[in-house]
Formats: sequence, C-alpha cells, structure tokens
Amino acid sequence: MRTLIIARHGNTFRPGETPTRVGARTDLPLVEEERARGIGLYLKKLGLIPTRILAAPLQRTRRTAELAAEALGNPCAVQEEASLTEIDYGPDENQTEQAVALRLGRVTALAAGQDPAALGEEELQALGEGVIDLWNRQAIVPDGWKVDPAALGAAWQDLADRVAEGEATLCVSSNGVIRFAPFITGDYAGFCATHDIKVPTGGVCIFTARPGEPWQCAEWGVKAFKKIS
Repeated sequence: MRTLIIARHGNTFRPGETPTRVGARTDLPLVEEERARGIGLYLKKLGLIPTRILAAPLQRTRRTAELAAEALGNPCAVQEEASLTEIDYGPDENQTEQAVALRLGRVTALAAGQDPAALGEEELQALGEGVIDLWNRQAIVPDGWKVDPAALGAAWQDLADRVAEGEATLCVSSNGVIRFAPFITGDYAGFCATHDIKVPTGGVCIFTARPGEPWQCAEWGVKAFKKIS
C-alpha cells in the first residue's frame, strides 16, 4: 500500500492577535510548537513513519516539518518542495478577514450591477463572506486571487504518483493548497460535498492507495495535537 500524509503548518498568530490572510508572499514564523510536534506524535501513535518528508520553502511549513520529524525520531531529512508553497492571495495578501470580505463584497456588488457606495458596510461584508464561504466549501476562487485549481490538482497528483509501493510520504503545506489534494481521489466535487475542505492548523490528512486501486481518503483535517494523549 502507498500512503500520502498531508499536514497543515502550525499557528502563525498568538492568541489575541488579529490574524491576516497569509499567502505565498508573507513568510511568517511559527509562534508555537505544539501543533507541529503533535503531527509527528500522532503519526508515531498510528505507526505511520514517513519514508520521505516534503515541505514548502516557507518558515511556517519548513519548521512544522522539522518539528514533526523530531517527534517522529527524525526518520528522514526534510526536503523542500516548491509545489507545496501556499497560494498568492493577490490584493488580499496579509489583509485582515474583515478587509478581505469588504473588498470581495464590493467586487461582487459591481459584478451584479450594484453601486457599492449605495450599500452599507454590513451588506458588503455579508456579500464578501459569501464569496469566502464558496472558497471554503467548493474551492471557487475569489476575484483577484492567483490560483490555478487545475495546476494545483495536477501537482498533487504528481506528488501522489511519486509515492512508491510500501512507502509513506509526509507533505507539509498550507490551507489554500491542501484543499486541492482530494483531486487525487478522482471525485473532487463529491469530496467537497461531504467534507470541510478547510484544514485546521496542525491538521492531518491521510490518503492510501492499494495496488491497482484509486487513492482513498482515510482521514481528513484531524487535529493531531488533540489525539496524542
């Protein structure tokens, strides 16, 4: 059997801080280690020891992979993988969620032939939140974001194809990229209809494939740091 393990990096904002939409152009460090180490400890508890560990070349992903590897007993070196790099949020890069929703609300109003200036802030906010909700439920890309779903799906398929029989690969990436991993199952729309595709920080996803069979999702978005006690 082949195993593809996917984990989202740990937290980049401390409790009480206002989070922003962190993409490829915002290289923040981790602010805690619990979730990263939890990934490794959870996999160790399951008896899943990676034969390869790949991480996007950003501080938050690279460090998460290193800490997970330490918790696993350093079974192999962490390798950088450019295809795991987070998406570019365009004009919303490093902006607060409120600012993102307001901008997207204005864009949505204009597309519907409405004058954004004639709408209240709450109405614009609601319109923008609806756009973000579609992104979180169906991976429909909001206006201005630099995302190619087909290319991301193909990149995940390539990573899956590189997992040899009897091997397990751990990939550490970010929320915007991970949501496209289920393309490898061959039924992405069906997956989105039955799963929350937004993976939490420190979340773990596990896909397996038996010889001659398609990839199956065994676990999705598991909060590993809560499963190791």
